[in-house]
Amino acid sequence: MCDGLYPWGGKMRCGNPASCVAVVTLSEWMDFPQDLVAVYGSMKTENLGVEKVVANTVSNPNIRYLIVCGREVRGHRSGESLKCLHEYGIDGNNRVLKAKSAIPYIENLPHDAIKRFQEQVTLIDLIGVEDTQEIIGKINWCRENNPGNFGEPLFVAPLKHEAGEVHVAADFSLHKDLQIDSYGYVRKI
Repeated sequence: MCDGLYPWGGKMRCGNPASCVAVVTLSEWMDFPQDLVAVYGSMKTENLGVEKVVANTVSNPNIRYLIVCGREVRGHRSGESLKCLHEYGIDGNNRVLKAKSAIPYIENLPHDAIKRFQEQVTLIDLIGVEDTQEIIGKINWCRENNPGNFGEPLFVAPLKHEAGEVHVAADFSLHKDLQIDSYGYVRKI
């Protein structure tokens, strides 16, 4: 399952794609047994980092739990932004509702992907927890309480900006209702 559309790039490791658990470690890197989790890695930004987590999660319908752990990223508050996106979504300007981080804007994901993320996973807030044994205990709890596959995967193709043009890194895209101006700003049509 680690191909061109899953996972989106970032500082992460693919584990067992059949696992129901993904782990976001925020500011630090932690290792987990790869047979226990579908994907794990750090996330430092409240916008692009959050987008990558959402895109990777909805691309694997086996992922039903997202554990957010580790030390919060100072200034970015990426964990808080991810939690707010999951609970409240975004406003008409693509700003994550109730997020207190510096730039909590989701501009590269369609609303369908955000809605799917909210419905597919249960977010487990372990922000501040750095004890890997405690986190592995929660991973095992999630695995014991697996609600099963969510259905078909939802692939969100990343956009590439090249020489003033926007290209989709796949034969298909969910970005048909987005417009990108000459400055690279993404707007819903």
